[in-house]
Amino acid sequence: MQKSVLLFLFFFQFIFGHNPTNDSLKINQLQTHFWKKNKPKNPLSNVAPILTATGNQIYCPQTQTKIVTDFNIVDPDDTGIDAIYIQISSGYVNGQDVLTLTGIHPNITSSWNQASGKLTVTGITSQPTYAEIIAAVKDIVFQNNTTNPSGTRTFSITVGQANYLPSTDHYYQYVPNVGITWSNAKIAAENSTYYGLQGYLATIASADEAQLSGEQAAGAGWIGGSDEQIEGIWRWMTGPEIGTIFWNGGINGFTSSYAKWNNGEPNNAGDEDYAHITAPGVGIPGSWNDLSNTGEASGNYQPKGYIVEYGGMPGDPVLNISTSTTIIIPVINPVSSYGICDSGSVTLNATATDGTISWYDTQTGGSPITTGNSFTTPILNTTTTYYLDAFPVGCTTFNRTPITVTVFERPILNINATTPLCEGNSIALNANTSIGVVKWYDDIASTTPIFTGNPFTTPVLNASTTYYVESDNNNCISNPRTTVDITVNQNPPAVSDVEITICENDEITLTAGINGMDYEWSTGELSQSILASTEATFSVKITNSFGCSINQNFIVNVNESPTISNVTISNNFATIETNPGDFEYSIDGINYQSSNTFYLPTGGIYIAFVNDKNNCGFDDFPFSHIVYPSVFTPNGDGYNDYWTIKGMSFYNNPKISIFDRYGKLITILNSQNPLWDGTFNGALLQSDDYWFSAIIDATLPEKKGHFSLKR
Repeated sequence: MQKSVLLFLFFFQFIFGHNPTNDSLKINQLQTHFWKKNKPKNPLSNVAPILTATGNQIYCPQTQTKIVTDFNIVDPDDTGIDAIYIQISSGYVNGQDVLTLTGIHPNITSSWNQASGKLTVTGITSQPTYAEIIAAVKDIVFQNNTTNPSGTRTFSITVGQANYLPSTDHYYQYVPNVGITWSNAKIAAENSTYYGLQGYLATIASADEAQLSGEQAAGAGWIGGSDEQIEGIWRWMTGPEIGTIFWNGGINGFTSSYAKWNNGEPNNAGDEDYAHITAPGVGIPGSWNDLSNTGEASGNYQPKGYIVEYGGMPGDPVLNISTSTTIIIPVINPVSSYGICDSGSVTLNATATDGTISWYDTQTGGSPITTGNSFTTPILNTTTTYYLDAFPVGCTTFNRTPITVTVFERPILNINATTPLCEGNSIALNANTSIGVVKWYDDIASTTPIFTGNPFTTPVLNASTTYYVESDNNNCISNPRTTVDITVNQNPPAVSDVEITICENDEITLTAGINGMDYEWSTGELSQSILASTEATFSVKITNSFGCSINQNFIVNVNESPTISNVTISNNFATIETNPGDFEYSIDGINYQSSNTFYLPTGGIYIAFVNDKNNCGFDDFPFSHIVYPSVFTPNGDGYNDYWTIKGMSFYNNPKISIFDRYGKLITILNSQNPLWDGTFNGALLQSDDYWFSAIIDATLPEKKGHFSLKR
């Protein structure tokens, strides 16, 4: 196998015709070499080294753990290397995690970069040999400075300065270039190679990639995303993922893969179509914002460089210049709590991300009571806490994970007695519990209470009903579920209210509509029947043998006898005025109508009649309709030979004075002399107009007018 790899590398170096120092790696200022500076640069002898490592240990908190259990470098044509780079490439927690070179290494020095999570190992006075490098890597330790770290740390070990991510087998390199445009950065990245790997602007498809190429990179810059084709449709424009959509929309958009936009991004402020890793200190560390192709001229949104990614392109060679190990910090995931009722045994379950779970009955020290993912407790009568860990034997610097079994007291429930009720009523039910919460149900098997607490007021009930009640103390239930029977008695049969009309001064007997009951009238009487003569509403409470009652109302209306107070006349219409009532009216005593207004065709004496429709009396009222003729013809033909005012005879002392056109008094008419025949002192007067003044009654105003005499 090794010969095959070496043969491949031989042909690779031969075909490309140059070595890493002549590659664009030199442009990126990577100065790692795999040959002696005075050694002839023969492609056949410049084979890249092969790195291998084993590790994958479990970390004991607050201790130092070596990142490898074994490490080796194979290089057939070189004996040393200028530097090697060890980085926490996945799971790195800045400010908590650190890599340190331990042991004695006379020709080796190391430098820790907290921002990138990277330890650089180099020679002190001369290029270190592979043996020195191997010994140093074996003495590099990891430590986390917190008491309860969690998760897995992945360590990359590589001969080049580019960040290496084992999960993708790709390399990520920040290239500083202040003010470079996105377009030029894309071209520059695609013209870069790294040990034969084709470069491209980084395409970030996972959180590990985002952290390594963002937070842990040497600077912030352009990446390969753009929505220049369709606004709001963000695609990777470079690399193996070219054309892949990773974001739809603006600030409130969505992704079906992975994206790490900063707060309020992408906002397309000023035709911003290109993705850029946000400057340190601006929002979420390592997040993205959108910029125009040029970005701003200065400040946080001025491009400072770009991120080149290597790996995954067609024709890329297979490299073994990097290797990786992991340190696992076990995480235990127990069910946080268990509960049992009164006493008993329970099986506790938990899982660990790695290692074997040990169960203890003490928070520190002691020996495990069992191991594995489950543990069945003995009979417990009190609340008990057990403790778990999954760390190696002898690791005592961690906090064990507690898991508590709570023993709950079973509630004792007492029900207050209930009394029967009448239909159409509700009742408040109460239950007393020694502990816990009272729950009410309408079915013995129901799992959903209809009410929780005290009291429970039922809905309106019309029939006997059963409810069920229990007390719940954290799922420790009072047993069995208690039955609460409610007896609902029937009310007396329903009866209708009665409305009655009687005449004034009459009396009526009111009788409750159901026999054989108890009665209580609003008047205070207790008999089934009472007498009523006044207009009022009388109510009676009817109660059966169960004590259930209904009410019946009697509305008594009293019709007052009709009385005519006046008759008013206007434009030959007479209106009969009476007290209120259900009356009918007439002016001839024969023909009655509901309206109290009548047309009077002629003047004269009339009688107004009013009658109560319920036969509660009647009244009459004589009245006159005063009408004078406008013309009369005293020619002895027996028709219209006299002038008079019709209706004047109704009054005691009427006086009508008649004058000629010159104001001469011709005659005076009264009750004894009501007619004028058209003569003056026995002589016939000629045809002419005459005037009159009529004083019919002292209560009426004087009336004046004129009429014509024709012969």
